[in-house]
Amino acid sequence: MSWDRVPVDLSGIRVLTQKDEFKGERVISYREAIREALSSALGRDTRVFIFGEGVDDPGGVFGTTLNLHKEFGQERVFDTPICENALTGIAIGASLAGLRPILVQMRTDFMLLSMDQLMNHAAKWKYMFGGKVSVPMVVRTIIGGGWGSAAQHSQPLQGLFTHIPGLKVVMPSTAYDAKGLLLSSIHNESPVVFVEHRWLYDHKDIVPPEPYFIPLGKGSLRREGKDLTLIADSFMVILAMAAARVLEKEGIDIELIDLRTIKPLDYDLILNSVKKTGRAVILDFGYKFCGISSEVSSFLMENAFEHLETSVLRVALPDVPTPASPILEKAYYSGEEQIITEVKRVLK
Repeated sequence: MSWDRVPVDLSGIRVLTQKDEFKGERVISYREAIREALSSALGRDTRVFIFGEGVDDPGGVFGTTLNLHKEFGQERVFDTPICENALTGIAIGASLAGLRPILVQMRTDFMLLSMDQLMNHAAKWKYMFGGKVSVPMVVRTIIGGGWGSAAQHSQPLQGLFTHIPGLKVVMPSTAYDAKGLLLSSIHNESPVVFVEHRWLYDHKDIVPPEPYFIPLGKGSLRREGKDLTLIADSFMVILAMAAARVLEKEGIDIELIDLRTIKPLDYDLILNSVKKTGRAVILDFGYKFCGISSEVSSFLMENAFEHLETSVLRVALPDVPTPASPILEKAYYSGEEQIITEVKRVLK
């Protein structure tokens, strides 16, 4: 394999922070937005390549890599054996050599097999070599239930990755954000774990056709309100918006923050919102124990204690393995009704 390693020309790519900066009406799905970002990155930068289990299958990783191997060739988009630890090591080596690999690990459970490479190598090399080397790689991975995959194939492990210094973790909730955040992740100089939720792939949004960046570490104020702040990530943002509409009919004015990047967190956005509303409920599609909701809750207690009128409450997954039964699975995952219940508890 050989690629041109001349740095890509990024002139002309806009850096956008809010959707309303684009006034068009082009609407595509979350899966299409990811594929478009990948196609754009492959087309603009010959250092970029995609590999992993199933990337050139007829399904193309839920449609996100569909036919990219035909468009850019199997040297740059290719399937791999089932060997997660070795694949992660290959991605690290390629990035150290000047390339920008995108490794697809279709379920976060599989990433447990490559944690040594991620934790002890990808996350540490820049620090150990005094900033003289970078590991600009992206690991795409998918969470989400509803497929009866049970305890070993349904784990939302994003909180585990945020615990590792040197890794960045991204969780977009909209098609617009998925494209802009993925492009930013690909051109970032740090290793990025890019977490997609399976239930979001069919959600649609206004998405510009041209490439654009959304800065990592910047959340989004999805809804302004005065009574309480909902702080959410990934699919929980969709549930939060639905809950906010229901609560609005009851005279409850909700402010909604979409974290977008969970490592680093946008602490300023969180703090300023809670200072205004005085109340917070944190929503995380991850485990409640030692998860993202724990970190945000601790931050608020340490930095906004004098502004809080009540305790901070959390909605997250219970500390038990995911059940396989569809009935138990439905009870296991948080829903709109639980969010509404917790909001009303805080407002009592």
